[in-house]
Amino acid sequence: MRIARKPDGYHLDKPGRKFWHKLVLTPSNRTVKAEVVHYINGPIIEAKTSEKALRNQLYSMTDTCAYINLGKVFAQRCLECGITEMHCDIESGKGEKVEKFLEQVVKGGIQLKEVDVYKKPLPWDQHRPEKPWEVIEE
Repeated sequence: MRIARKPDGYHLDKPGRKFWHKLVLTPSNRTVKAEVVHYINGPIIEAKTSEKALRNQLYSMTDTCAYINLGKVFAQRCLECGITEMHCDIESGKGEKVEKFLEQVVKGGIQLKEVDVYKKPLPWDQHRPEKPWEVIEE
């Protein structure tokens, strides 16, 4: 509902710590692992190409096809757990495996940007943002 605070850390800390959920992609020589990291509890959802169900369907566990299928499975698991938005600071070049992974995650219904925290307006504020818990039907 966007009312929980995001941790800011100290002003001397490394930037990029302001998130509720963060996408972490960890490639290794043999496998690839994607996970959602909560800012307090650590990893909460993960998908690996070394899982038996995925491994049996893949030719190689580190090629482009593996990244695409990992993105589909990861997006489905996130939606099943109710996570639709997460912070992503993964950089990828055009046509790379990581870009294909991120495309599949977005196609799966996950937004790779978290919305801002709802800030209660003061009585004298001119603009009042829409409350996230109110549904306005047209």
